[in-house]
Amino acid sequence: MPTRAVALAAALSLSSPAAPVAAGDFSLAWPVDCTLGQDCFIEDYVDQDPEPGRQRDFACGYNARDGHKGTDIALLDFDAIAEGVAVTAAAPGLVLRTRDEMPDDRLMRGVTDQTACGNAVLVEHADGWRTLYCHLRLGSVAVAPGDIVRPGDRLGSIGLSGRTNHPHLHLQVSRDGALVDPFRPGAALGTCGTAGDTLWQNPPGYVRTGLFTARFSNRVPGFDEVRAGTAPIDVADPMQPLVVYAIAQEAQTGDRLTLSGEGPEGRIFFHSLVLDAPQRSQLQAYGRKAPDGGWPPGDYLGRAMLTRDGQVIAHRFAHVTVTP
Repeated sequence: MPTRAVALAAALSLSSPAAPVAAGDFSLAWPVDCTLGQDCFIEDYVDQDPEPGRQRDFACGYNARDGHKGTDIALLDFDAIAEGVAVTAAAPGLVLRTRDEMPDDRLMRGVTDQTACGNAVLVEHADGWRTLYCHLRLGSVAVAPGDIVRPGDRLGSIGLSGRTNHPHLHLQVSRDGALVDPFRPGAALGTCGTAGDTLWQNPPGYVRTGLFTARFSNRVPGFDEVRAGTAPIDVADPMQPLVVYAIAQEAQTGDRLTLSGEGPEGRIFFHSLVLDAPQRSQLQAYGRKAPDGGWPPGDYLGRAMLTRDGQVIAHRFAHVTVTP
């Protein structure tokens, strides 16, 4: 038997049996040391809409990005990067490749299509399955090619490497080179509907409500400006107002939305409201005029967060740089 097959067989023999799923005996354990709704949430799923410029998740909701090929498990706080939130193997297998040389840089300087995944670990499993773990923190990768891993073994920590401006794990699943949505593995890509079978050993709950976007602007924008792309700003004059806006999709009455901003000298605003009879898409914004003398130069961070019964169901970061 080839060495790789022996290694994979050994890895499988060391794992505990998982409940059978539609895709055979392959299943996934939760790959991040976090608790959904408390310090992390599922931000985006695999995009099931093949039409460019549109997105649908596996349940026909809006919690995906155009062309997105994985499941994004996002953290709520940048400070958690330094604390070290572990990324762990979701299934037994053999480490094929790793990368641990890219800086944690939310501005994504020097990132190309070839390095968009950032620091990463690629694991091969039995029967043609592979899992890819992206955006790991520089210096955190804890495995090397040829290592055998079991579910729960540490692979690295969530970081900001590659094409990302916020801390999250991008988990990508494939079989025989073809992308698979772990929430609907038995269905053809490009379709959505009832979830049915899943690859998850303990399937995380699905929340249809989400935040379509959150950005900085220098005014309270309207829907037409947001759709046209004229509302957001990446660079601001120190005398301009700073406003964070967000679009909530499929929110429910009683959901709480918070909008906040912070800069080099700390928090600049915080606004919390309970949504009352929200529409299918609802735009909310909040901000402040520039203080006397203008905003201090530097990077500013905005946050939009939706909670339901005290649990985080959606969260987005926004960024702007105030120039001197």
